[in-house]
Amino acid sequence: MKTRGFEIAKGWEDKNINLPKRSTLHAAGYDIEAAEDIIIPMYKPGIKPTLIPTGLKAYCQEDEWFMLANRSSGPKKGFVMANSIGIVDADYYGNESNDGHFYFQYFNFSDHDLEVKKGDVIGQVIFQKYLIADNDQATGKRTGGFGSTDK
Repeated sequence: MKTRGFEIAKGWEDKNINLPKRSTLHAAGYDIEAAEDIIIPMYKPGIKPTLIPTGLKAYCQEDEWFMLANRSSGPKKGFVMANSIGIVDADYYGNESNDGHFYFQYFNFSDHDLEVKKGDVIGQVIFQKYLIADNDQATGKRTGGFGSTDK
């Protein structure tokens, strides 16, 4: 039985995507690379965040989730995650709208456009357990991919 890990998302199998790894024995995060070259434009009011594809999906246990987090060096370079952190639920894996392919959303607060090259480490994934409240009665099922639980 698989516990938690990474796979290449559908449509990215022939794109030479590297599976994430931790850099050191006690690192919490798995380094995630950009799946393609992309430009993150300099921030201007009204601009939407740039979605950087990873070519990856991740699986974990039903009572777990994974966090998409910025690297500590990101803000020094102008990279700021649009949503501070990304929370990805276990049932995002393999969903029919995008197979569970996860992206990083970034704004660029430097004074120039930033070029991200395929293979650049753009963030990290950290797996976590979660707890539920005593009176929890959630019964819904995921029906979509990115942003599908917006109410």
